[in-house]
Amino acid sequence: MVIKTIRYHNPNKPKLPPGPKPWPIVGNLPEMLANKPTTKWIHKMIEDLNTEIACIRLGNVNVIPVTCPVIAREFLRKHDADFASRPISVASDIISNGYMTSILTPYGEQWKKMKKIIVKDLFSPHRHQWLQPKRNEEADNLMFYVYNKCNNGGLVNVRIATQHYCGNVFRNCFFNRRYFGKGMKDGGPGLEEVEHVDAAFILLNYVFAFSTSDYIPWLKLLDLDGHKGKIKNAMRIMNKYHDCLIEERTKQWNDGSKNVEEDLLDVLISLKDVNNKPLLTTKEIKAQVIELMMAMVGNPSNAVEWTLVEMINQPELLQRATEELDNVVGKQRLVQESDIPKLNYVKACAREALRLHPFTAFNVPHVSMNDTMVGNYFIPKGSHILIVRSVLGRNPKVWSEPYKFKPERHLKNDGSDISLTEPDLKFISFSTGRRGCSGVMLGSTMTILLLARLLHGFTWSAPSNISRINCVDSNGVMFLDEPLTVVAKPRLAAELYNLSSK
Repeated sequence: MVIKTIRYHNPNKPKLPPGPKPWPIVGNLPEMLANKPTTKWIHKMIEDLNTEIACIRLGNVNVIPVTCPVIAREFLRKHDADFASRPISVASDIISNGYMTSILTPYGEQWKKMKKIIVKDLFSPHRHQWLQPKRNEEADNLMFYVYNKCNNGGLVNVRIATQHYCGNVFRNCFFNRRYFGKGMKDGGPGLEEVEHVDAAFILLNYVFAFSTSDYIPWLKLLDLDGHKGKIKNAMRIMNKYHDCLIEERTKQWNDGSKNVEEDLLDVLISLKDVNNKPLLTTKEIKAQVIELMMAMVGNPSNAVEWTLVEMINQPELLQRATEELDNVVGKQRLVQESDIPKLNYVKACAREALRLHPFTAFNVPHVSMNDTMVGNYFIPKGSHILIVRSVLGRNPKVWSEPYKFKPERHLKNDGSDISLTEPDLKFISFSTGRRGCSGVMLGSTMTILLLARLLHGFTWSAPSNISRINCVDSNGVMFLDEPLTVVAKPRLAAELYNLSSK
């Protein structure tokens, strides 16, 4: 593929980042459509141009991918106020119910209102402590479920275990239940929970999926990519499970039959404005709950599945992590959230998975609200900024042996505490700035405890007919190409696994 960079004859005119020459009206959409998946086309284009910032014209939108941490910090820290908005897209409009939420909503009063609620009322340190019993229940159920799978042949589908642990934490925190249906005796997901979590991942896959109609607005009615239909179907599934529970709970608060907060749904319903009236409408609550479901299931489950793949392929890493857990926790009890500060090697393993195997190729796009100069380039108002997570974390100028899974690179010489956050944007776990993730504490805790429970409770190995598990990304997304299905064996006393409570 031959790429011509954009040039300007006027030397005094600010220049855009380099990129392929756009066609009239449609820009580079023909190239995008001819080179699927779009993520890999963008990666190759940046590589061919030998640049760390580029400009792709899609319809009438400048899309600016960035692979350099220094330039990323300019966008998300130095010029954070100028890039604090979000794109308008068919998918984000449907998912956010007309932009009523905190993550997908463009900059404005509605975003400020919802962001404040998320930070102050849902994910504050106080709420985090309040919800710990619910997280403990799901960590215990995880052990119960995997133990049952061990005793039923030994092979465990890690993707099911990790994704549904995250789904269980979400349902317990928001709906005070693990199951929408009757549940499964082995602690695993029923048909309802599988459908629920699968719908969340469909929304995650298509929320910003380079749909042609987002760049050529008059094509919106045609749904040429088929994205709109898939998103609407996933939303129907979400609404099927959520709406009746939210409406019933709202009725209980309104008629006085409920007046004690037991979960985050109660918190959202009971919030009051300055006139002591409900702060949120039912529509706002429904939309925000779905958005938070999406935020809670993706990163932790993906990071832990990839971590186990890499550690099984390097058994010495498994041994080191297990030794740390045995030294800190012992084998007479299960690892708990209170142990996390002492588990630096386990945290380094999770951090390395977030660097090398991010859940999505790009961060949620930022939109420039003003004309701005970044990295000596002109960034026009309305541009979409994409931090390329999959390249940022593998940048050879930043990381030695960037494609090797090396947890020790994150350990500190003084042995001080390790965080999953990366403020210098050498990779992206929770982003930063005004649009940074508000649930860093929850996301970090879920990820580390999920990984620690699996490593502490079980030995892991590849099936006997496989010498090495192939670490290949799924086409177009960052999942492992095939769900990790491996041999697990209990390594603790049997009574420690029989803790399921719901």
